[in-house]
Amino acid sequence: MTEEMIQAAYDPEFDFRDLPKVSLHDHLDGGLRPSTIIELAAEVGHELPETDAEALSNWFRESADSGSLPRYLETFEHTLAVMQSREALIRVAREFVEDLAEDGVIYGEVRYAPEQHLRQGLSLDDVVDAVQEGLDQACEELNSEGHPMQVGQLLIAMRHADNGVEIAKLALRHRGHGVVGFDIAGAEDGFPPSRMKEAFDLLAENLFPTTVHAGEAAGLDSIKDAILVGRAQRLGHGVRVAEDIEIEFGGVDEDGEELGEDTGLVSLGPVANWVRERGIPLEICPSSNLQTGATAEFGEGIESHPIDLLVQTGFNVTISPDNRLMSGTTLSDEFELLVEAFDYDLEDLLDLTLNAAEAAFVPLEMRELLVEYINDFYDHLLDGDDEDDEDFEDEDYVEN
Repeated sequence: MTEEMIQAAYDPEFDFRDLPKVSLHDHLDGGLRPSTIIELAAEVGHELPETDAEALSNWFRESADSGSLPRYLETFEHTLAVMQSREALIRVAREFVEDLAEDGVIYGEVRYAPEQHLRQGLSLDDVVDAVQEGLDQACEELNSEGHPMQVGQLLIAMRHADNGVEIAKLALRHRGHGVVGFDIAGAEDGFPPSRMKEAFDLLAENLFPTTVHAGEAAGLDSIKDAILVGRAQRLGHGVRVAEDIEIEFGGVDEDGEELGEDTGLVSLGPVANWVRERGIPLEICPSSNLQTGATAEFGEGIESHPIDLLVQTGFNVTISPDNRLMSGTTLSDEFELLVEAFDYDLEDLLDLTLNAAEAAFVPLEMRELLVEYINDFYDHLLDGDDEDDEDFEDEDYVEN
């Protein structure tokens, strides 16, 4: 840790939530407030495993802590059950953004599968419009209160379904009206991106951004398929790219010098080399990776998570919470977890945040504003200057 980080960590006024953040991998149906779930479930007659907010929160966390992605995904049935009306979607989206702001997020991308919200007669376009209304309500209020905030939608096509082209067309219809990208999600193993080839071809023809869940429940073949067929500009999780990295301890370096037992030579396989050399951003969600068993090959605890290996070997790593309800986490919690596990300092957190800002699916001018705002904040913090940054124009920041 740097001296600044040590001082900040022991400062009773320091709070990780105060750091400006960019959240790229955050599921709408994985970020509901337990109290909201209980209220909406009562309205629609859906039976929950718990009806006390704290007990329900604990149930989601314990159920998601199974080490199995399929079991993890089962918890979503309860959140999806209460997200089937326009009013519910508006409320959930609005609260989603409010909770992001409370955690210090200034730009976020919220992903969800519109096809999972049609049980009560909404059309796909109705779903997207309702979510956008909730996002707009929250962003307008936050910006008027002085908290810069913008949120874009990432529309998901479920891997096991055959709606890829329809969701791709939906995303293109709402391009410029809140939707900034496309994703596929769900059971990864056995459902490669190539199943959605027609959808990805359509999006590529229209130069529309894609981020693809890959390298979570499946390995290098899934990542390769996401890059080749999905033309992925980012990899959702992508953490198992570390399986294509070898470390040989001892031996000699390029100059013939002997290496110590604790020093290793790193070699990258073709997939890892491609991802690193082209700077493809990895949307890594540390707590979620541990819960779903995505990093089980590397060990059980956060200290065994390959994130530090990826950072140290030059991969474009970003940090996100994935599903804040199921993982019982926030982006601030993820940052604190990395500080405790790997002795990351403020400059490390700045690098991870800038990586996310530069990977956002927004125009270059917006990314430059984000980078400037974040750099200015950290400059003040590292210099010991607590004055608020006033160089960032909110009206420029929130403009689409």
